[in-house]
Parts: sequence; C-alpha cells; structure tokens
Amino acid sequence: MIRPIALASLRPFVLAGMVLLGMTLPGAATAAKKTQLTWYGQAAFKIETPGGGVILIDPWLTNPKNPDKEAISKLIRVDYILITHAHRDHVGNAVEIARQMGSKLVTSAGLRRNLIAVHGFPKSQAPSLTSGNVGGLIYLPESNARVTIVNALHGSGLAVMDAPAGAPAIVTGGNPIGFVLEIDGGPTIYHTGDTDVFTDMKLIDEFFDVDVMLAAIGDHYTMGPARAALAVQFVHPKVAVPMHFGTFPLLSGRPAPFLAEIKRRGMKTKMLEMQPGETRKF
Repeated sequence: MIRPIALASLRPFVLAGMVLLGMTLPGAATAAKKTQLTWYGQAAFKIETPGGGVILIDPWLTNPKNPDKEAISKLIRVDYILITHAHRDHVGNAVEIARQMGSKLVTSAGLRRNLIAVHGFPKSQAPSLTSGNVGGLIYLPESNARVTIVNALHGSGLAVMDAPAGAPAIVTGGNPIGFVLEIDGGPTIYHTGDTDVFTDMKLIDEFFDVDVMLAAIGDHYTMGPARAALAVQFVHPKVAVPMHFGTFPLLSGRPAPFLAEIKRRGMKTKMLEMQPGETRKF
C-alpha cells in the first residue's frame, strides 16, 4: 500500500516553485514591514502595525509637548482608540478623533459607558465587544492585533463638562488599567497607564514576553524613576520607553535617573528615550 504524501512535506517544493515563478505567499509583503511607534508626549502613542492598522493610546495629541500642532488633521486612519483611564490628559482628543476617523473605543467597561453619556463618544463606535475589565482579552482584527487589559494603581475620575455650580465635577470613570498589546508580525507592547509599581506586574512577565514597555516615570501622580525601574525588573521587557514626564512642572521624573536605576539593578533592558513627535520602528 502506498502511503499518502503529507501536504506539509511538499511545502518546501511549493515555495521553491513559487519563487521560480516570481510568486509570493499571501502576507509576504507585510512580513518584512515593521511596527511603527510614535510618541506625541505625555502618555499618547500611535502604533502602526505591519498589516497597515493604526491604534492610538491615550490620544492627547494637543498636549503642550507635542511639536506637531497639526497632528490630528494629519491622521489618515485610526482603527482603535485605547484609553487607560478617565483623566483629561489620557482621554485627550479621543472623541474628536473618533468622530473624524470612525475609530472604535477600547477601554474599561465603566469608562465606556460614561464616555458615551458624558462626553458624547459615538455609541456605535463603542461596543461592548471592545470594552472589558482586568484580565480580559479583546481582539482588534482591523489592526491584526489583540489586547489584554491589566491592572494599574491610580484614579479614574471623568470630568463633567460645564458642570453647574454645586453639581459633581467628576463622575466615575471605571477602574484605571494598562494594556498589553500583541501585534501579529510585530512586538508585544505594554503600556502601563498611570500607575505606581505593584508586585502583580510579575504576572505580566508570567504570561507575556514583552518587547517594549511604555513606562510612566513622572512621579507625583505616578511612579517616579526608581519605582519605574523596579516595575521594569518585574516585567523584563527588552526595551523600556519612559513616558508621562515633563509635561507639567509637577511631573519631575526624568529618563537619566530612570536609566541609572535600571543599570544599578543589573538589568539587560535597554532604555530608549524618545522625543515628542518621534517615530521608532520595532
């Protein structure tokens, strides 16, 4: 009896034949592309995936440190807007951008509801499918990525616009969170959100091999450089990018002492200091 030939065993010959004929596999063109990470200042980032998707995180693009004052008008595509918590420097320009780009909201279940009710985020672009809570996995098919919601230690009060005298100035914005973003054909990126270091960050290293950690270092409202370095030690990323510093005088943490603490702890993590408006590829 002649044994059937396994299809997998034919793959090298098929590939060779396709090369000879000048053919390419589906996705081969995107395989060579890299993920582009743009920092706008504070905690605002744009991530362009190898497949052409675009994700914004905490999109305060009009923050005073962003040198590009036309950054919003230059956006061509935004598939998803990820928001870590309700403070104004993280919600930022999310509603304006969503209305222009048709972007879907990705955030905590509680913040989703009040962004719609209080700030007018388009309800059709904020489905339950793209909101969740800590531990939840959300798929981002338009950007060929998926995101896991992780914990953060911070506040999350959502400002009420034009609140009358005597009425609450803020309403609940759900729990503060961070994001671990896994990109098909690209890096795994951990955005800490606004947080202090906490020992459960070790669980991120348990479940993910983080390539890039976007770490708040500003102090006063978040962890400062020394505590952020301990957070890096818990997560073990390949690269740590400091963020959420220098935007206001109170955010006194700086990259130099952050790097010094990383070195003092003997870690192999590379610190990458980005400038607002800068784009790097991973």
